[in-house]
Amino acid sequence: MFRLIWITSIHLAGFFRRVMPTNILLDKIRTRSGLKWGVPAMLVAIPYLYAASLLTVIIQDGGPGWLNILVLIALWSALKMLWSGPVSLVLLTRVRWQERSQHRAQQRQLGHQEWSPEVVGAPVLAGGAS
Repeated sequence: MFRLIWITSIHLAGFFRRVMPTNILLDKIRTRSGLKWGVPAMLVAIPYLYAASLLTVIIQDGGPGWLNILVLIALWSALKMLWSGPVSLVLLTRVRWQERSQHRAQQRQLGHQEWSPEVVGAPVLAGGAS
């Protein structure tokens, strides 16, 4: 039974990854060229939050109870989009740091030496200064 639930969840996750709009958008944001769009993509959370609030009003006015599932989906999608901004900034910082270190390594291999302790001596403190 546990195996059946496990396999079903794997297939559902793959299906939702390919079909759901927020998952498609998040996959595009997590590429190198899409990392810069993480913060503006946070604005996509606004329509999801609005839809969730409209659905809760409909439910409170006597609407069907199954709309609660749509409220949860809308809230989950909104949270994913709100979280995409900070995550993309961290990923972009990490990628740019790696690119910078690779560029420095290439420059060193080509013979362009940047600042190093051998070139410029460390300052020497005079007397008994500590």
